[in-house]
Amino acid sequence: MPHFANPLLRNIIIRSHFDSIKRKQCLQYLKTLRTLQYDGYKTIYFGETDIPESLVTGEDFSDGYFMQTPTWCIVHGGGSQGWVPWNYRMFLRDELCIKQEDSPFFEFCNVVKKAYGKCAIVVKEKRPQNEMRPPEDREAEARSYVPTVINLTSIVCCPEVAKYCGHELLSLPSPYNYLNPLDSAWSSLKWFIINNRKEFCLQSIDSIYSYQYILLSNLISKGIERINPSKWKTLTNKVRRWENYYLGKFS
Repeated sequence: MPHFANPLLRNIIIRSHFDSIKRKQCLQYLKTLRTLQYDGYKTIYFGETDIPESLVTGEDFSDGYFMQTPTWCIVHGGGSQGWVPWNYRMFLRDELCIKQEDSPFFEFCNVVKKAYGKCAIVVKEKRPQNEMRPPEDREAEARSYVPTVINLTSIVCCPEVAKYCGHELLSLPSPYNYLNPLDSAWSSLKWFIINNRKEFCLQSIDSIYSYQYILLSNLISKGIERINPSKWKTLTNKVRRWENYYLGKFS
């Protein structure tokens, strides 16, 4: 009997009421994004990624002994034309995430305005508490899906700030994070760090100790630089194909 049951069970997909709500949110997000694009808005993706110090140093914890290391957080944005011409921000998460600021986002919006004109700025949703809310509350939100203030590690993304600069801030529903090409760009950056960290490492030895210095800022900047406009174009084209698929499937 198990020989017959297992192949059948492999094709069973369990879906919940929450899935349909998220699909509605995704469809509304895509329709809003396309409307803005038709109105001349450029699409820009803004977000962050964590870079653990262990990723930079290459420390090996395979022996089971783990020591907590600092985590750096990089904030940047980009689109089909490449990285936004804005000096990315790098924060030490443990120390600088206590007070969130809105001035970097205002600066980002101004830079984007000068470079591209009016933009649809896409930020990934970060509201896991929605899953605990009653279904009727989530359905109402799905019908009018408007982003609230979105907090990154140390940066506040506010719709009013975006509007003041002539932009629109859109929130990408969390189950569809792969519709954000920035995630793939962050992945490429991390692989660059892993494969090239030794080239940005300096060694110093005195009479007692041996020191290792890693040029972190240079390593990060070079990794970001390697993700050129051509690669960004490839990433955004892939997202565009997914968007077209969902617009055809969900509509």
